[in-house]
Amino acid sequence: RMSEAVICNGMVFLAGQVAEDPSGDIISQTRSVLGSIDRLLARAGTSKKNLLTAQIFLADIGEFALMNSVWDHWIADAGKPARATVQAQLAKPGWKVEIVVTAVLG
Repeated sequence: RMSEAVICNGMVFLAGQVAEDPSGDIISQTRSVLGSIDRLLARAGTSKKNLLTAQIFLADIGEFALMNSVWDHWIADAGKPARATVQAQLAKPGWKVEIVVTAVLG
C-alpha cells in the first residue's frame, strides 16, 4: 500500500508517522512519532539536522502547545524545517498526532 520512506534525487520522503501505542497522551505519542522519524532517517542515511519540511496533523488543535513542547526539545539542536500544523481527523480514533517529514541526504 505504501512505503515508510522513499529516497529520490538526494531527498528522503517519509510517510506519515503515528504512535505505536495509540493509548498514550499527546506528549507520549509525539515522542513516539519523533523517535520513529529519527530511526527512519538514520536508516536512510540522514538525520533531523537535514529536515526540509514537516507537516503535523493533530486530532485536537487544542493540544498544539503540548505537542510543541516535545517538538521544540527534539528539534533544538537541529535545523528548523518549514512546518505546517493543522487539525485533522486521523485514520484511527486513538491517534493524536501524525507527522510527515522530508529531508535531504547528508
